[in-house]
Amino acid sequence: MSQTQSRQLTLCADDFGQSEAINQGILRLLELHRLGAVSVMSQGPTWVSGASALHDHAGTADIGLHLNLTHRFDQANFARPLSAWLLTAPIGWIDSVAVRDSFRQQIDLFVKQLGRLPDYLDGHQHVHAFAGIRHVLLEVIADYWHGKSAPWVRAPDQLLDDGGVPLKSWVLRSATHGFTAALKSAGLPHSAGFAGVYSLTADANFAQLMQSWLWQLPANTLIMVHPAEHGTDTRDPIRAARVIELEYLRSPAFMQQLQSADVTLARLVAAH
Repeated sequence: MSQTQSRQLTLCADDFGQSEAINQGILRLLELHRLGAVSVMSQGPTWVSGASALHDHAGTADIGLHLNLTHRFDQANFARPLSAWLLTAPIGWIDSVAVRDSFRQQIDLFVKQLGRLPDYLDGHQHVHAFAGIRHVLLEVIADYWHGKSAPWVRAPDQLLDDGGVPLKSWVLRSATHGFTAALKSAGLPHSAGFAGVYSLTADANFAQLMQSWLWQLPANTLIMVHPAEHGTDTRDPIRAARVIELEYLRSPAFMQQLQSADVTLARLVAAH
């Protein structure tokens, strides 16, 4: 007699390389087999030092590139505030050459440490999917993956839950509208469902949000998370929420919720 298969969901931890606290939090969850994907900020100050340890988990999780256009690590990396991209990208007021050069630099920094191209691409604050920027992304993918198996791409326009922040979710959906259609036209695999948006504040009930996602989301949904250990980076506005996420995701309570919701954590099964 056949048994009903549990739903598979993918937890994707963002921002590896941004700080040592983030690296260690992500590595701890990888050791517990709680993650199916890790997104790397290859311009980050702890990418080089953390790459070897992350590489050791390549057999159990996808390792992708978290393309960055908004976080300024130093004067060398091209970055603008998110608000500027939200205003200018939809009408094409962007420096396409600078964006392209930045994307290429970040891919090259990834390859330099791991010796291969990323398994997938996404974007810090989802800028990779913005109108006015996405065409640059598609051109860069065509250049780097020419004749190779294409990476899957995070599709934030497939947001399935507003995480209690309807305005933030509306802005995201608006800024990324049509991105999945562009990926399909280019023949690129992508995440079919997306979740994990919430206030990213310490007073948000992350455990309750995650429980809701586990019970309600369809199979093969990608859920972004931002775990980290306690750190000293006072410039990180979401550092308190990161610690809360890590403590819950590594807890027995989370495992119990997975079992209750009949959910299996796995790598993403990309759609085409």
